[in-house]
Order: sequence, then C-alpha cells, then structure tokens
Amino acid sequence: MSVTRLPVLVWRDHEGHFTAALVDQPEYAAFGTSAQDCLQQLRHHLTWLQRNEPWYFPESSGDECKLIRVAVDVRPEYVVGRQRHPSEPIRVTVPCVHSELTGGLHACAIPPLQLWFSFHEADKLRELAAHYVREALQGKSPAQVARLLNAAEYELADVLVTAPEERKTRAERRYESLETVAEALGERALRRQFSRAWEREREIHELSRRVKNDRANVLLVGPPGVGKTSVLASAARELERQLEGDVERRRFWLTNGSRLIAGTPYLGQWEERLEAVIAELQGFQGVLCIENLLELVRLGGHDASDSVGAFLIPYMNHRELQVVAEATPEELDACRRLLPGLADAFQVLRVEPFDASSALRVLDRIAQAGARNLRVETGNDVVHTVFRLFRRFRPYDAFPGKAAAFTSGLIQQAASAEQRKLEQQAVTDRFVDETGLPELLLRDDLPLAEPDVLAALSARVIGQEAACRAAAGVITTFKAGLNDPGRPLGVLLFSGPTGVGKTELARAMADYLFGHGETHERLVRLDMSEYTGHGASERLVSDASGGPSDFIKRVRSQPFCVVLLDEIEKASPDVFDMLLAVFDEGRLTDRFGRVTSFQSSVLIMTSNLGAGREGGLGFGKARGPDYDAEVMRFFRPEFYNRLDAVVAFAPLHEQTIRAIAEKELRELAAREGMAGLSLSWDEAVAALVASAGFDQRYGARPLQRALEELVVTPIARELASNPDRRQARLHLSVQQGRVVLQWA
Repeated sequence: MSVTRLPVLVWRDHEGHFTAALVDQPEYAAFGTSAQDCLQQLRHHLTWLQRNEPWYFPESSGDECKLIRVAVDVRPEYVVGRQRHPSEPIRVTVPCVHSELTGGLHACAIPPLQLWFSFHEADKLRELAAHYVREALQGKSPAQVARLLNAAEYELADVLVTAPEERKTRAERRYESLETVAEALGERALRRQFSRAWEREREIHELSRRVKNDRANVLLVGPPGVGKTSVLASAARELERQLEGDVERRRFWLTNGSRLIAGTPYLGQWEERLEAVIAELQGFQGVLCIENLLELVRLGGHDASDSVGAFLIPYMNHRELQVVAEATPEELDACRRLLPGLADAFQVLRVEPFDASSALRVLDRIAQAGARNLRVETGNDVVHTVFRLFRRFRPYDAFPGKAAAFTSGLIQQAASAEQRKLEQQAVTDRFVDETGLPELLLRDDLPLAEPDVLAALSARVIGQEAACRAAAGVITTFKAGLNDPGRPLGVLLFSGPTGVGKTELARAMADYLFGHGETHERLVRLDMSEYTGHGASERLVSDASGGPSDFIKRVRSQPFCVVLLDEIEKASPDVFDMLLAVFDEGRLTDRFGRVTSFQSSVLIMTSNLGAGREGGLGFGKARGPDYDAEVMRFFRPEFYNRLDAVVAFAPLHEQTIRAIAEKELRELAAREGMAGLSLSWDEAVAALVASAGFDQRYGARPLQRALEELVVTPIARELASNPDRRQARLHLSVQQGRVVLQWA
C-alpha cells in the first residue's frame, strides 16, 4: 500500500477550539476540540475521497515545509453605505508555510486566508507575504480580520493517507494485515477452543440480529466466566453458516489490544497497521472481535486520549469498522470514566450469570456430551457435587465458567485413564488438588471439633493459646458455612512483640486450610514497609507498565491463600483506604476496573504497635501493654471496625522457649539429611539451645540461629567426614557448656 503525506496547519483560537486545514488546499479543513480530533477528521475524509473520488484527491509535492510567523500591519475599514472609514492600524501575526518547489521556485501558503503564491527569491518571503495579506484583508472590518486571524498559536503537522490496494478477484484476495494480528473465528482449530454456549439461545440470536441487520458495534457485558466468548463464537458460527456458498466466509476475526500493537515500537506504526486492518475488513464487511475492551484504553499511548481505543472511535462512529468486544461491568465503568467516547460507540448486550437451575442444566448437558463423545458415564451425584462445591467455596465465580471447565476436565481425565464411570470421589479429589482445601472441610458429613483444630495450631505455635483459639475460630466458622460469602474468610490483626509466633501462626493457618493440593505454598507475604509514600496504593495493585502487580497475579492464580501483610502500620494511608473495600466486599478493583477477589482468602496483618512500651519485649514474665488499645489509637475507627479480631500475642516465658527448642530439635530429626539416623538428646541440650537462643528484644527469633550453630553445624561436619555413619544412632549431650555427639 502507498502512503501519501499531506502537510496540515493546525491553529487554536482563544476559546480553546482547534482548526486544521491542508496547506496546499485549505478548503479541506476540520474543526474540533483537540488537534488530534481535527487530524483524525481530515484523515477519514481524505481516505474516503481517495477511495471513492480519487480525481478530487489533493496532490502532495513531497517537499519539506517550514512554518514562519510574519508580523503584518493592516488597517481594517468600516464600510457605511458607499463610504469607507479606516480604523487605526493593527499588527497581526500571519502563519506562512514555506516550501521549495522544483526549478528553484519557492511557495508560500497562508491557509487561514486561503492564500498561495510562488516566488523566486527566498529572502522576499516576508515582504511578499505582507503585500498579499494586506491585499486579501482590504475592505475587511476589524471583526472580519479577527475572525480570519484569531489564533492563540499555530502548529505545523501532517496526515498520512493510505491508498487502497488494487482490486483483486475474490480468489486472489488476501488478509496480510489481519492474519498478522487476528485469527478467523470460523477456523475449526480456533472454534474448538471455545465450549458451546449452552442455554444462551436468546443472547446468540440478539447478537446475530444486531451484527447482521443493524451493523452495530456490540459490547458483551458480564462477569468473568459467564460465557461471553462462547456466545460470540456461537453467533459467528451461525452467521458464517449462512454464507456457505461464499468464498469469503471468514467474517469474524478475533484479537486483543496487545496483538494489535505488538512489534510496532516506532511512532505511527500501529496506526498504519490498524488502517490497513480496517481497509481489509471493509473489503468484505468483516467484524473485528476484541477479547478485552479495557486493553484498547490502556495500550497505544501515554493515556486513554491517544490509545488504540481513541484511534478506533471515529471509524466505528462513521461505520467504517464494525467491532464486537467483551467487558465486565467494572471494566465498562472504567471505560466510561477514562474514554467515554469508546463506550458510547457500542450497543450493550448483557450476559447475565445463570441461576441455580440453569447452571445445573448446563453442567448436565456437558456431562451428557462427555458421555456421548468420550464414553464416560457421569451420574447426577457428580453434577450436583460440582455445583455444590463451586457455589459454596467459589461463590464469586459466575456459572458456568470455571465449573464447566472443571467438569469437562474431569471427564477428559477419566477418558485418558480409560475409566468408564466418573465417581463422586474423583470430583472431591480434583477440587482438593486445585484449591488446597482438605476433604474434611469440603464434606458436610465429616465433623470437625474446635479442640482438634486448636491442638493442630498449638503444636506449631507454642505458648500462644489465645491467638491459636482465635485462628481456630475462623476455621470452624468456615467449616460450618457461617462465614459471610461476600467478605474474606477472616480479617485478623496479629499484634505483639517480635519473635513470638505471629508469622508462624499465619503459616500454620495456610497449611491447615490450603496446604492439601498440588501447590503447598499458600502464604502470600508482603512487607508493608515497602508501600509507603506517594503512589503506594497504585504500586500494590499495578506494575510500572500498568499491568497487575506480582501480588495481584499470585492472588488471582490461587485465590485460596493466606495473605500476610507484615508490619501493616508502616503502610501509607492510601493503602489503608484501599484495604477498606477488601475487608468489606472481599474485592479489590484497580483504576482500570480489573477485579481481584479475596473471598476465599484469609487476610492477616501483623503489627508491633506498643511493643516498645514497658513489658512489651518478646520474652519475660511482666504483663505486656494493651495491644488492642494501641491498635485502636493508631488506626481510624472505620478501619478498626472492619477487623474480625485483634489477636494479642503474649511475651514468651522460659518454659515456652524450652518447649520451642524441643520442637526445633524434633524438626531437625525429620530433615532430609538426617534420613537413616536415629537422633536423641538430653534435656540439657534443649536447655542450652533455649538459653543461647534467648534475646529479650527479639523473643524466639535467634533460637534458630543458636540451633544451627550449637547442633546442626557439628552434626553436618561429622556426617560430611564420615558418610558411613548415616545409618547409626546419635545421642546429644552437654559437657562443659558444649553439645557433644555420641555415636552408636
């Protein structure tokens, strides 16, 4: 395709409006609220002119143009009848666009006055411009002069007009640009990636009608997983089926904002690519299908006003491009806020989530299709179990969405294992693998006693019975199904001195609740001292390019987790404001309308508030400070009132430190390098480790370092020198203040 570059003069009047006119033919002009809008109008008109009336299309000299501002003294006149009354002389600034022609000639254009003249000597430009301007303004009143030269500033720009390709026969027609950035929805390989839109006949019919009969731009709006893409693919299949005898059956092309601009690092490249894509789509009335509307707003420029979406708006409004896009309700609200013109270019078609009966019918039809195609039998108990698990433990996922994919995956897994019947236990096992939840919490027929939970947590966190009891309460409430489904499973604030087990209890809860699946690490930990100062809340949810932050990616990939916000008091107040919505609704929405759910997460914050006061150290017998009062004093009431509990951790006592030392020794015996060894020790060993690992400022935190130094290092040195001792018995004792190894 050939590209024609035409110089344009753009000027802004004192009211803030813009005018753009071709330098050589100023009758081609546009008026708007921004320079970019005027240039877009000119480009669209000239593109249409070149395609439909090429004999009127202006020629470009291709010469380099320069903008020169010339001051001219003019004398407007008032005309009354046949008499002229000159006014006082005034000085006006006239924009002169100078270019060099072939043969040594020069040219000057003054678009606001529609003047153009040529001359030989370049240094005569100002003199000649003043002469022609006075001649053009002769007999004009001051008001007329002001209308013609009422500009606050002038700027020289250009428009690029792409010439259409030569006409080809249908059989020869190609899709070079389209195939670079999109895939034809009619292709069988792509169609197979999308499930059928069960129970969506009304939405499919309505979308087909609007696309075919109204030639409208349609926006499918619904929560994630509701089946928007399946509706689009089914409607495309129906419409293309009606064109069975036509060579051009690939009418619908699927893409996204990232693909549209991929590989275009230089200014103007992606615009030229999109113009070529639009030209190809116009050749056969094709439809561009966008997977995510919000990407069009985010990508392409510095902000929404120069984004890909802003570029497409005029083409959509002038019916030169037909688009079908998808968005969630939150993304549509963000688009209306950031780029309202793009949202207004669409007709909205709502795709609502299924109710319980419809969801069960869809899951049943998926099961029947699996039985028919893969010969895997599924009973009603399987379908009802899938529905119950997703409604109970993933209430934020719209049906059919992930429940349909889960059911299809189960059937395919059974077919791969050559199983002819899918059992209910297989549903539970797969759900455990994906979520990490233990079967004990998934099945209503299995009891869970709070003392059992308390014992499991207390074995991990020694000497903090009150804190473990509060954590056990969150777990038993979740087991009973009495937690608020619209909030996180629990919002807890662990307060107390350092080194007393706050982080360890968060790990214990993560392991107990979510540590039973394929991925065992379910603790997402953030150091909130990194989120201070200006823009802290934005850094929490977004990376430098505007995409989701690492924290958001982890929660989205695995919503069943414990989120630990360490030293929450050090975060910026903006972060506290953002967390209020998470505590209330279990959802975090960024400025682009992207939603992250925390309704399957436990939120735990740790704080050392009050730890520096008397009695607030990590070890001792003295009564500590009132941590709850310290928390109330620091946080705003609306933040404090959204906490489910403020859990105060007590300072550790000597017997507690001894018990922790015993626990660390037992865990040492279970390490991989101790395999084959039978390890035992005297009580004096635990007492020595506890004494060496005690620090009044840091609680039990130095205990691990003392264990490594006094016990682990001597054992490692001995095993490295004598590998044959790995099948022996090792007893530890204390002599003269040192740990002694005794082999047997």
